Amino acid sequence: MAVKYNQSRALWAIIRASFKAIFANPSAIIFSILFPIIFILIFGAFGGGGSTTYNIALTPDCDTNNAFFHYLKNNPVIRVQEYPDSASLNKDLIRGRLTAILNVQVEKDSLQQSRYIVNTHSTTASNNTLFAFRQVLDYLKLKFQADQAGIKNELVDLKEPVITTVRKYRQIDFILPGQLGFSILFSTLFGIAFTFFNLREQLVLKRFYASPVNRLNILLGVGMSRLFFQLINIIILIGFGYFFLHFTLQHGFITFLEMVIVSILMLFILMGVGLIFSSIAKSDTSIPLLINLFGFPQMLLSGTFFPIEVFPQWLQKICYFLPLTQYNDAMRKISFEGLHIFDCGEQIGILALWLAITYAIAGKVLKWE
Repeated sequence: MAVKYNQSRALWAIIRASFKAIFANPSAIIFSILFPIIFILIFGAFGGGGSTTYNIALTPDCDTNNAFFHYLKNNPVIRVQEYPDSASLNKDLIRGRLTAILNVQVEKDSLQQSRYIVNTHSTTASNNTLFAFRQVLDYLKLKFQADQAGIKNELVDLKEPVITTVRKYRQIDFILPGQLGFSILFSTLFGIAFTFFNLREQLVLKRFYASPVNRLNILLGVGMSRLFFQLINIIILIGFGYFFLHFTLQHGFITFLEMVIVSILMLFILMGVGLIFSSIAKSDTSIPLLINLFGFPQMLLSGTFFPIEVFPQWLQKICYFLPLTQYNDAMRKISFEGLHIFDCGEQIGILALWLAITYAIAGKVLKWE
């Protein structure tokens, strides 16, 4: 009587062999773990700054029909946001999405000369942009008064900002999710693409295909080893940021688990893209070109190192549909803003769409020999 082939044992053997092959290559560990930690230290621990575009809102009684307000509004680095109600405005302010709420009032003296009083309300969640925004206001004040000096003596009175204490927004809260995306993007693409290309060129996949091992188990075996390796990287990077750089995990371990779940979804997308590249590449020298064509635009346009709000509106619309943009956005909402996965339906939905499209294409182009 023939013994039935044990597919689970075959799958486990492939996973173990692939996992050992990953750790047999020291450059994989350096590229996947050490480089992101160095970037986190540079941009997170010692980096200041923030966005070069400052999102502000106005109080209901703000005077918008005066010369200084129009002067302020026409500045290209200031973007006035409109909100349907005060609840949504305060929510964005507390989450650090708004730099400040402004109230501009005009007073007239006995000589009918104008005095513009500017009150600013912000929170500690916007500490990363508020200081720079105050410098912009100081510059606008001096420039406005200089421009008006030849006509009439108009003064601008910038009051000290009223700052409400909420969660403190640190640079690491922006940088670390971006570095997670950067790390898994390139290490997963290079790992999967080169692994499957070499297995096909060395006829290993062809031999697997001719064996009793299920084809899905072959793909899962190599893919799962890469998935486990990347999850180790993610755990190390989040732990490093949390314990050494005070990265915010709003709900503690629950937030950590949700970040891992979102990362798994992103990893499956990237593994599918890697399969596509390994199948359409004619030689191993063309794989880096394909990966860079896919990866570098996302690294630059997906909010990895700086917010996408610094780009023109038309470019932001393109950035919005990139998978790494949605990944970075979801990770920041979960970690700092304290949202849960079910609150990030928009981001998860777009990533799921990318997942479906990626594996539909991979199923058509995948080559075994």
